Parts: sequence; structure tokens; C-alpha cells
Amino acid sequence: MSGRVGDLSPKQAECLAQFQEQIRDILPSLPAQHDHYLLRWLRARNFNIQKAEAMIRKHVEFRKQMRLDTIVSDWTPPEVIQKYVSGGMCGYDREGSPVWFDVIGPLDPKGLLMSASKQDYQRTKIQHAEMLQQECRRQSEKLGKNVEGIVLIYDCEGLGLKHIWKPAIETYGEILTMFEENYPEGLKKVFIIKAPKLFPVAYNLIKHFMCEETRRKILVLGSDWQEDLHKHIDPDQLPVLYGGTRTDPDGDPRCRTMINYGGTVPKSYYVQDALKVQYDTSVTISRGSSLQLDFHIPAASTLLRWQFASEGADIGFGVYRRTKAGGQQKVSEMLQVLPGQRYNAHMVPESSCLICSEPGVYVLCFDNSYSLLQSKKVSYSVEVVPAPEEPSPRPGGDVLLQ
Repeated sequence: MSGRVGDLSPKQAECLAQFQEQIRDILPSLPAQHDHYLLRWLRARNFNIQKAEAMIRKHVEFRKQMRLDTIVSDWTPPEVIQKYVSGGMCGYDREGSPVWFDVIGPLDPKGLLMSASKQDYQRTKIQHAEMLQQECRRQSEKLGKNVEGIVLIYDCEGLGLKHIWKPAIETYGEILTMFEENYPEGLKKVFIIKAPKLFPVAYNLIKHFMCEETRRKILVLGSDWQEDLHKHIDPDQLPVLYGGTRTDPDGDPRCRTMINYGGTVPKSYYVQDALKVQYDTSVTISRGSSLQLDFHIPAASTLLRWQFASEGADIGFGVYRRTKAGGQQKVSEMLQVLPGQRYNAHMVPESSCLICSEPGVYVLCFDNSYSLLQSKKVSYSVEVVPAPEEPSPRPGGDVLLQ
């Protein structure tokens, strides 16, 4: 049995009912609550209810942290990302699934990572994913059937060494992992077209970030790729550039109002050259070690703000809260507030903040434990901004900020 609505074994149907009951408390926080959606999480974990529950609960926290319910309407990527991140949605396949094009050749990974933070780049990809999920829901309503997967077309013409630059691969790997963890069964099919000889090398670098089911959906098309695409997508849904008949209103065969073709990022966008920050402190973190900075937060809603840069290589960073008063406590024993991850702060300085949900001792941890050969110099500034006073209500429901 496929594990989809209308094709469930008695055991799978029982798992679905139990799964619904166990996650009843978080159902309102999900973008959909119907069986089609819930079965995606069960299939992703081979109908292991405990693993599926852990996965979907983690996703709910991810949605809150990234503010996914409003990311499409309320968040605007930096200008350099809007102009130079290639790709876009154009048309639907024969069954009504949205088609997304990723145009690899013109993409300038180094220029983008030198001009915007990795987190902004990742957030942009999340925004695209949420937009496509919304489009699937609209198609489901329009067509009167469930549409849940998207079709990806990767145009690999021009794939070169710049695209397998290590920081770019690491960033792309993190994005793939994020998609696997938060959008299970969201891919219907992936078509690779115009793949050069370098493609197997590039694919080998990223395939371990994808689950086996995702890898099974990838199809590398040969020289007759246009004909193959027509088996799945009607010509009037494909741009002329990709073997279809669709153009922009002005006749553009590339459909550039829907697909961004990117390009080389001008160095005028580079943050590394343009941004000069005066940091309060500089330290050298030895290879295989870490640095913990404690900050006493006296009240909830206190703002903890930081900025930092590293020299020569990336540095790990995370925020934690101590759960024991006095004495030593390992980071692994603390409450994770901002998950630790490696930042390319040697290319783009990092700057962010956190509104503390409750008082306590918060720990900013710079982590170099993964580096066995290289010490890292880190420059940083940290500021604790007291919690704002309670606003005074005014007639009519307005709020007066003090």
C-alpha cells in the first residue's frame, strides 16, 4: 500500500488515527490538518508514530522560530538576494502541480555569501518553499483534488567549479537538510537538464543530505530533455527557452517576470569590503575548544544583542540558558535557546538579537571544537538592553509606548 489517502492498509489507517490523537494539541499550529498532510509525516518515517511525532513537533517549533505563517507576506529579502538568486515558479505539470525552475549556471555563490548572511539566504529558500506550499493548497481547492508535491527543473548548463566551492556546498547541504526535516514528501519529481560532466561530482557532494526517497525522485534527462519534459508538462506551461510556447506578455521567451536568471554579484554589494565594525573585544579560540560568555538577564523581554566576525574561517555560535544555579555546567546540559551552527563570519559579519523569554543566566557560546588544526580569532560586541515598560492602553484599543 502506498500510504496515501484511499490506499492505506489496516495497520496504516490505525497508525494515522493514533498519530492524529497524539498530536491533537499542536494541530492548530500546523498549516493543514487533513489526512493528506498528516500522512506525509508518517510516510517520511515509515509509519513509525514516535518518530513522526517527534519530527512534526520539531517542525512546529521551527515554524514559530522562523515565523513561517507570515514569511511570504511580511519578510523581504535583501536587495542582493532578490536580484541575484536565480529561480522561480512558472506553470504547472499535467496534474496541476507547480513547476519551479532553478537556473544554476548564472548563480554566483561566492558573491551572494560575501554580500548577505547565510541565514538570509536560507530564509529566502524557506520563503520560496512556503510560497510553493501555498500554491499547492490553492491548486487543491481549484482542481478539487489533493496537490501536495512540486516539480523541480534544474537547469545545470554552466555548472562549474564555482558552484562546488566548499562554503556553497555546506550552505546548500544545510538547506537540503532543512527541507527534508520540514517539508516531507513535498517533492513530486526533480528533472535535471543540460547536465555537464561535472554534474556527478557536484551531486556526489550533496546526495548524502537527501533521504533515499528524495533521491529516487531525481531524473537526469539526456539530449532529448525537451521531449521528455513534454511528457509531464504541457508546452503552454513551459517557457519557449525550455521547449514550450509560453512567453512573458512582452514576448520574452525566458519568462523573466516569473524566473530570475541571476548573474554575477557586483562587488559593490560585498559586505566584507563595505562594512567596517568596531568590536568591543577580540579573542583567540584555540583549536578544539570553545568560549562561553555569561550574561545575567534580570527580567523577561530583555533584549540580548550581539555582533561578531571571525578571521580566516567560520566559527560555531549558539545561545543557551543555564538550568543550574552556581557551579559549572556543560553546554549540552543547558537549555538550547538559539541552536548552535557554524557561521561564515569570516566572510559576512553576523549581527542578531534575542528577546529573552524569561530571566536567568544566558550563555553565548563560540564553538571551535570541530576544528582540530586551526585556532580562530573572533571579534565581538554584546549588549543587554533592559526590558521595555508595559505599554499604557488608550481609548479605542490603541497602545501608547513609553
